[in-house]
Amino acid sequence: MKFIDGGVTAAKGFQAASAAAGIKYTGRTDMAMVYSDKPCAAAGTFTRNVVKAAPVKWDQHIVHDLGTAQAVICNSGIANACTGQEGMDYCSQTADRASARLGIPADSVLVASTGVIGMQLNIDRVCAGVDMLSASLADSIEAGHQAARAIMTTDTQPKEVAVEFEVGGRRAVIGGMCKGSGMIHPNMCTMLCFITTDAAISQEMLQKALSDDIPDTFNMVSVDRDTSTNDTVLLLANGEAGNAEITEENEDYRTFCQALRMVNTAFCRKIAGDGEGATALLEMKVIGAQTHEQAAVLAKSVVTSNLVKTAICGHDANWGRFLCAMGYSGADFDPEKVDLYFESAAGKIQIMKDGIAADYSEEEATRILSEPEITATADIKMGKESAAAWGCDLTKEYITINADYRS
Repeated sequence: MKFIDGGVTAAKGFQAASAAAGIKYTGRTDMAMVYSDKPCAAAGTFTRNVVKAAPVKWDQHIVHDLGTAQAVICNSGIANACTGQEGMDYCSQTADRASARLGIPADSVLVASTGVIGMQLNIDRVCAGVDMLSASLADSIEAGHQAARAIMTTDTQPKEVAVEFEVGGRRAVIGGMCKGSGMIHPNMCTMLCFITTDAAISQEMLQKALSDDIPDTFNMVSVDRDTSTNDTVLLLANGEAGNAEITEENEDYRTFCQALRMVNTAFCRKIAGDGEGATALLEMKVIGAQTHEQAAVLAKSVVTSNLVKTAICGHDANWGRFLCAMGYSGADFDPEKVDLYFESAAGKIQIMKDGIAADYSEEEATRILSEPEITATADIKMGKESAAAWGCDLTKEYITINADYRS
């Protein structure tokens, strides 16, 4: 099992395309399509925000009621959220246009949008974009890369991952693309993430694998504690790897889940590290917990703390903020038994021992905290369970980006 080059087109039988449809941006691509040569088992997780964008409602029906799909169409710039019946009609019209161009059923077309809430899409531009996308589909790594670029909003870089593994004696791949930089505090999924696999797996097992993985991956990411109206993770499996279909929780299923965890964890790190205005990725690990749930609550509380985030921004080993955030998390632990370590490419240092300051060098701690990727580990000495969460620092640039977002 290993990472390989590529993203959403790395698995057999998947193609992608990008187009400049002029949805909101000028001078860049803003629509993407992912297409499978054959119908796929489809799984998905979606925002728990009560305010749900039209594409979320559209995709929930396809995934939960039908369970199969063959194409995904995404636009960036306008979220198609809080747009009423007109927004829902635009989802239908987009799917109808793709159906006509690709020769597939309209109810096998998933749609997604990201961008400003409350604005109506220009459906003529969207349909013209579908035409361009349908005509330029390709299975190359570059086609997948350009699709990943097209779905970006405030992201500074495209986010792609692919993992190769063996299942049932056959080589299989899970790959994908995602976008996310701000309004990131997922509650059941992430911003937008499209994952493809050529492994043969039933829709029931595919949905279980995704649903079971989300709590420990995407739900453990936070940039700004805002849960989006459009959060969507879609996972498509077309079976072209040729393995015996996974229909139960056997060894092949566990291997598939391990590969999916690698993909999703990599996306978590990419999203947190590319948080709006961020200069550093913060990975918070809690070890020595009684239960996994206890560790997860503590880790997530730390990465969502604004005071922790600003300390990371200032390369300041202000360890009291970490312990404070753990203390108000709601999880029970003994603060007088906690050890805390900071680690990066510049080294590792123990910053706190048994709830009080360790004998450490502030200069060394600052050097370690000045790297672009930082790991903090808290050992609460209560058991053998652990969890990790991912966040980023909070900078003045975050305010600048979001103060001017609509304009």
